[in-house]
Amino acid sequence: MRSIEVEGKNTKEAIHTALEKLGVTRDKVQVKVLSEGHHGLFGMSGLKLAKVKVTLKEDTHHQHHK
Repeated sequence: MRSIEVEGKNTKEAIHTALEKLGVTRDKVQVKVLSEGHHGLFGMSGLKLAKVKVTLKEDTHHQHHK
């Protein structure tokens, strides 16, 4: 399965970016949050980006129909 790791200001932004890069919708992937984003003291320094790993689910197009 193909997967990518993406960073963003928050998990929502990181997931959105990953979906755009993969060219798929949310229901086609599994998401694992690797780290939550957060701001430093009073939002000044110490900004830490959120990081997610997005993995494509198994392709159902290759399964045989009964």
